[in-house]
Amino acid sequence: MELVDTFSRPLRALRISVTDRCNFRCPYCMPREVFPADYPFLDRKDILDFEEIERLVGIFTGLGVGKVRLTGGEPLLRKGLPDLVARLARIPGVEDLALTTNGSLLQELAEPLKAAGLGRITVSLDTLDPAKFKRLCDAELPIAKILGGIDAASREGFGPIKLNCVLQRGVNDDELLELAEFAREGGHILRFIEFMDVGTRNGWKVDAVVPANEVVARLSAKWKLEPLPAPIQGRVAERWRYADGGGEIGVIASVTQPFCGGCDRARLSSEGALYTCLFSGGGLDLKTSLRNGASDADIQALATRAWTRRADRYSELRTTCTEALPRVEMFHIGG
Repeated sequence: MELVDTFSRPLRALRISVTDRCNFRCPYCMPREVFPADYPFLDRKDILDFEEIERLVGIFTGLGVGKVRLTGGEPLLRKGLPDLVARLARIPGVEDLALTTNGSLLQELAEPLKAAGLGRITVSLDTLDPAKFKRLCDAELPIAKILGGIDAASREGFGPIKLNCVLQRGVNDDELLELAEFAREGGHILRFIEFMDVGTRNGWKVDAVVPANEVVARLSAKWKLEPLPAPIQGRVAERWRYADGGGEIGVIASVTQPFCGGCDRARLSSEGALYTCLFSGGGLDLKTSLRNGASDADIQALATRAWTRRADRYSELRTTCTEALPRVEMFHIGG
């Protein structure tokens, strides 16, 4: 079964936030002045348990979903995560099971996650400078811990690991070449992401965006790049390879070159709400239906109705007016 929305976009990918908690306070996602130590995150009873997530993934594979990605908050903070991975890896129809993490607990969890059946890992890495890392992540954790986690994941066979870097003008764009060199040497795939106005609390300004075209130009000035084939449906990165065989690089240009037309992903928040866009103002509550005894067919009908009515294309319409609209915060739906 393949669902399509009002723009004929199929539903093929599901991103699942397994927790709204994070041990970092990155300014572009969870600035500490908004999310202090006593911030009231969700109680355990209010988030989906593993059985509920497993059941929902089974329902969504029946709607055409083959790609599942676990996110947060920081997903590795969710106790027993390898057990959830094992449950999802066994579901017929799950062809690609991945995880996005800040890497802080990857040294400890890379091996059990691999054993459980996780297929791919993406690590957020915005800087290689220890002092800047502490400032950007606002956490009492050395960057060596993150780099050690990347190494551990590589040893477990997760490579090539994707590294996501959110570039901001005057913040970390001076490290563009250094980050690219690090990824080349390690055999990783680095993806530079334009700073986005996700949520309403990250102080986004268009002047802070480093356009993807500029990124490619600066990389090309040092290394010869060759474009890779046009992305398949749903892939958000424009990909390039190094002509000298040094791997590949990606740019995600959701601000300057929106790709709403190829978006095939839905998002499930940790409290069980279905969102059809990263910039949604609200989600469809599936948890209440689950806990009130709804059948799989009932849940499937709710999800079908939400997707087939979908008309989201925020990035294509972005204006000062849309920027003022309410939007779900990124830590709820994992980016």
